[in-house]
Amino acid sequence: MHSARETWQGSVVSIHLAPDAGAPMVAVPEARALPGRGLEGDRYATGRGHYSPRPSQGGREITLIETETLGALAALDVKLAAAETGRNVATRGVPLNHLVDREFRVGEVRLRGTRLCEPCRYLDGLTREGVMTALVHRGGLRARILSDGVIRVGDVVRPES
Repeated sequence: MHSARETWQGSVVSIHLAPDAGAPMVAVPEARALPGRGLEGDRYATGRGHYSPRPSQGGREITLIETETLGALAALDVKLAAAETGRNVATRGVPLNHLVDREFRVGEVRLRGTRLCEPCRYLDGLTREGVMTALVHRGGLRARILSDGVIRVGDVVRPES
């Protein structure tokens, strides 16, 4: 368990963008983070996401998921690739659930965790029945982008000091 004062450091394993709602996510080596909008080229930055017309507390600027969660799902016989989760950034060694209401950095970009990304039935439809249930309370983190910059695969993820 990680406390607010504990120091940790993780990394970006992969980055995913989808140009339109329901389009498959594509892995990219880097993406520009646009404060108040999202990742350049992603459906939510362009307003073409499945939930774009609906207001969202904490927004949909950027979403993250732990690769450790995906490994745990495999043990439950649920095989899900990071790109299939609908999340923009897959991390390793990052306690995402502990970043709600906290600032952190992904490479040069400052983010603020806003709320957990609880899975929805839409994800089951894009993947398969049962994925939503397996991801309850471990579906990732929604965050606001606080500073412009480029996020790259391999970037360090760390709490803001």
